[in-house]
Amino acid sequence: MDHSVHNKLISFIWAIADDCLRDVYVRGKYRDVILPMVVLRRIDTLLETTKQAVLDEVNFQREEMHATELDDEPLKAASGYVFYNTSRWTLKTLFSTATNNQQILLANFEEYLLGFSANVKEIIGRFNLKAQIRHMASKQVLLDVVEKFVSPYINLTPDIAEDPDGNKLPALTNLGMGYVFEELIRKFNEENNEEAGEHFTPREVIELMTHLVFDPIKTDLPLTLTVYDPACGSGGMLTESQNFIEEKYPSTTTKRDIYLYGKEINDETYAICKSDMMIKGNNPENIKVGSTLSTDEFAADRFDFMLSNPPYGKSWASEQKNIKDGADVIDSRFKVTLYDYWGKPEVADATPRSSDGQLLFLMEMVSKMKTGGSRIASVHNGSSLFTGDAGGGESNIRRYIIENDWLDAIVQLPNNLFYNTGITTYIWLLNNNKPKERKGKVQLLDASLLFRKLRKNLGNKNCEFTPEHIQQITQTYLDCAAIERELDANGDPIGIASKVFRNQDFGYYKVTIERPDRRKARFSADAIAPLRFDKALAEVMEHLYSTHGDKVYESAFLKAQEKAILGWCEDNDLSLNSKAKAKLLDVKYWAGLKQLFETAQRLMAELGEAECDDFNVFKEQVDAALKTRAIKLSASEKNAILNAVSWYDETAVKVIKKVVKLAGKELDDLLERYDCVVDDLPDFGYYPTSKKGEYLTYETSADLRDSESIPLKDSIYQYFLDEVKPHVAEAWLNMESVKIGYEISFNKYFYRHKPLRSLEAVAADILTLEQKADGLIAEILGVSI
Repeated sequence: MDHSVHNKLISFIWAIADDCLRDVYVRGKYRDVILPMVVLRRIDTLLETTKQAVLDEVNFQREEMHATELDDEPLKAASGYVFYNTSRWTLKTLFSTATNNQQILLANFEEYLLGFSANVKEIIGRFNLKAQIRHMASKQVLLDVVEKFVSPYINLTPDIAEDPDGNKLPALTNLGMGYVFEELIRKFNEENNEEAGEHFTPREVIELMTHLVFDPIKTDLPLTLTVYDPACGSGGMLTESQNFIEEKYPSTTTKRDIYLYGKEINDETYAICKSDMMIKGNNPENIKVGSTLSTDEFAADRFDFMLSNPPYGKSWASEQKNIKDGADVIDSRFKVTLYDYWGKPEVADATPRSSDGQLLFLMEMVSKMKTGGSRIASVHNGSSLFTGDAGGGESNIRRYIIENDWLDAIVQLPNNLFYNTGITTYIWLLNNNKPKERKGKVQLLDASLLFRKLRKNLGNKNCEFTPEHIQQITQTYLDCAAIERELDANGDPIGIASKVFRNQDFGYYKVTIERPDRRKARFSADAIAPLRFDKALAEVMEHLYSTHGDKVYESAFLKAQEKAILGWCEDNDLSLNSKAKAKLLDVKYWAGLKQLFETAQRLMAELGEAECDDFNVFKEQVDAALKTRAIKLSASEKNAILNAVSWYDETAVKVIKKVVKLAGKELDDLLERYDCVVDDLPDFGYYPTSKKGEYLTYETSADLRDSESIPLKDSIYQYFLDEVKPHVAEAWLNMESVKIGYEISFNKYFYRHKPLRSLEAVAADILTLEQKADGLIAEILGVSI
């Protein structure tokens, strides 16, 4: 469609709101009328030419067949579409027979809406159009709005028309209608300070995605194929894919059948998408409404191609209950089987942080891949590349995709290419049937410097791809070869860059590096005083005890003071859950803490307050004192006392965890597991004693604990020997902590160092500025000019 004609049409429709709705709706609500009326008028124009045929079919079914319910299929055949209207009205006849009586017009309009087939009625319901029509009638503007939409100066029909002045009005194709929908949405969103373009993707980005998805197999496209978008918005990805295939790669033998599927959570854009599908002759039943993440309505389906621009940076917390039960994933789409460092299979969580659900949409598409091969193009921001630690949901998703050799390529796009965000975005390309030359590889393309500036910003969008850019990116992808970025005369990078990696290049081991705990200990009144209170409730418990003394150990007192206690917490911004409140008001809990405190007092009385630099000896003394006094403590109670009176000190003796016996098969198994020899065991936390086969293990210091990320291609132990042990002699590897992670760092791979300017060049610039500053800088620097 010619852009000037397209813009005139948009301007005409946009003006309807200002002309008719200014005093009836607040500006932010214009879209509630304009968008559904555009859809309705488009459907209306399509049905005009077959109106009489549909009415004849209605009369035949009612009078000749005596049908109590109309049969859909003959009515669809009569209309020529998958929808119809059985009323006597069109928008033109509603206007031409209207009087100034708005109530009569309203009654006729409602009769008209009731005559639509069920699929159109659903769209009308999603738009809440009946309520808008009634509101307009009550404000005496319904007739004005209808008049505007049936104006002979606007052509929303698929046929060429002529206005009353004899000017030719071009036909509005289905593709052109899609542009009208989406441009209106963008403009309305901008008016409302919403995310402009939230529901659609720039056409040149979709064109690039379709080239990347379809061009590699253009000679092998099946005659029957399916395309799916799990976040389809107004359907741009789907319809553009269909148009692309039909225009660029039409079948020369038999007509190709293309089936489009999608799901959209927003009622308004769902209604636009579904109406678009109906208008274009696609099956509207393949478009579903609702949350893709909460319900899997296409669970039994697998698709040939999937293209999507899912929402990123958007919370999915409200949908967690449908995906997870506590920590357990209950939706099979979002759990995967991975192998741990030792080769043991395990079911892993494949859900990202609740604040950003974009990778869930990618996993939804992965779950819909056909065994024989599917191709996916999905737009993401940078967080999908690297957020999440090894063993976490995001990393597990990347690992699952890469280790299955499904990640084909990632293309970095220019900033400010999209309407609703200025951040860096990427197109992920997945293929579960890679050609031989791409197996085991991932291509990264940096196209961030390929763009043409727009004359006027559209939302955040200030640039676009030209056809030449799209062709260059596509060809670079098809070539699957490394390309170094060129430099301009100033040494600044220009053009496109490409690198090809092996799958394992993105993987790493994350291993914990432990260091021994060294503790000193000493009983003191100050050290044991906090034992009287729960750490989590210390502030309020200390306040109550300091104010009321031993009364806090009386049940009647706590019960009487409940309101005052909770009020104090509220006044001091202490948020308590039900469990914490119960503890705070439970006299038995107070008494238990008091008993623990008094036990510590007795131990202090017996052992004294001398400082001990060997915590192993100190523990033995405490154990002996407890035994002598026949005091029984749980492990957690004893640890509470020991932790209260001890602290880390690098000069103290190492704290022994336990003594282990290693000999025979047990020793051989451990050496085989760690792939080491006996002399290497201290590097894995096993320290030999003077007794043969006896080893010490030490308690670890949580504060000194560290971790290292080691490339998969490297040996963990050799890395430890080269990079850790020379700097921290008493550290050891905790091999039981090893997790495997994957991340992709575009900045690292495509970083190009630009040397700093020489001192002489900088000084020359400064001195040039100095000449404009009356010699002040030269005086400071002590130089002459």
